[in-house]
Amino acid sequence: MFLHLGGDTVIPLKSVIAIGDLKFSRSPVNDEFLRTMREENMIVDISEGSPKSFVVTDKVVYLSAISSLTLKKRAGYLFDVDEEEE
Repeated sequence: MFLHLGGDTVIPLKSVIAIGDLKFSRSPVNDEFLRTMREENMIVDISEGSPKSFVVTDKVVYLSAISSLTLKKRAGYLFDVDEEEE
C-alpha cells in the first residue's frame, strides 16, 4: 500500500517509520532531529513552504503541508484494509 503525502508525492507505507506534527507539538528533540537531517541533506520539502508535519522514512524525512492527523488517518485506514484482507 502507499501513503499520499501531498502534491505528487506518494510513498510505500512500509517505508514509514514515524509521522510527527510541526505546528502544535514542538519539542527540542524533534527540532534537533530535523536540524540534523537538514544538515545531512536528508529533508525533502514537499510542503511548498508551509510544512505542518514530517514523515520519517527509511531513507529521508518528508515535510508535508498535510496535517499529521490526516496522514495518520490515511495510514491507519490503509492498515485496516490490509488487516481485513488477511
